[in-house]
Amino acid sequence: MLYPDAKSWRTAPRKSVMFFGMSGLGKTHVSKMLVQQGGWFHYSIDYRIGTAGMNGHIKDNLIRHAMKEPFLAQMLRADAMYIEPNIHDHDLTAVASYLGKPGNPEMGGLPMTEYTCRQEQFRAAEIAALRDTPAFIARAQDLYGYAHFICDTGGSICEWIDPENANDPLLAELSQHCLPVWIKGDEAHAQELIRRFDRAPKPMAYQPEFLARVWTKYLNENNLHEDEVDPDAFIRWTYAQALSHRQPRYAAMARCGVTVTAEEMHAITTSEEFDDLIASKL
Repeated sequence: MLYPDAKSWRTAPRKSVMFFGMSGLGKTHVSKMLVQQGGWFHYSIDYRIGTAGMNGHIKDNLIRHAMKEPFLAQMLRADAMYIEPNIHDHDLTAVASYLGKPGNPEMGGLPMTEYTCRQEQFRAAEIAALRDTPAFIARAQDLYGYAHFICDTGGSICEWIDPENANDPLLAELSQHCLPVWIKGDEAHAQELIRRFDRAPKPMAYQPEFLARVWTKYLNENNLHEDEVDPDAFIRWTYAQALSHRQPRYAAMARCGVTVTAEEMHAITTSEEFDDLIASKL
């Protein structure tokens, strides 16, 4: 590991960590707290995906919809206006809306072929954003003078890494530059995330093999054709299975880093307490 023991962590003049785990367990919350305490640079993978890898796809989709309105089409052709997605690190509506949901087009669903295409675009964008981590560590230090660095990953990182492979190239590269920190939730957290998702279902990014399996199973169990699927019903049904699918993958990733519980992270109020917590896990 980058910091093999508590002493090397405490004495390191520059600390770099990579938070990973289920969305909604406090990765971004703790990141922002450390930034406010001073000395930490927050690199949001989700924000990088939206502003770099997916930006062109999202913008083209917005233009495509705008071109259906004659007045807006005329303005765009005349170069009298422009369209640009507005991406925030705290609000990824533009990214989520583009990813969409598969199913009945009259209910806002996408054909599965288009949905899987957008999933692949997201996979490529997330991997590229993760691979940009070393460059952003250097920028944070050289340009802005930050001593410490946080790579705040999305919940789908485990979908693109083979956690059972000790030599997985992406995980190995990230581990050379950051200490992986798994924020682990328990069954109560999972149930609360499922309830939260059920109230407001959002698009997700899935491993292709997992998506193909659950899509076929859903169609067969409900005796539905693709264009008969309620998009929200499908992603609600899929979400709980995705959490179960991801948990062992997170656990395997954590072998090259440390594990902290969601309760331990939520209890942190200062950067000193964060240092103490990580040191206690090494």
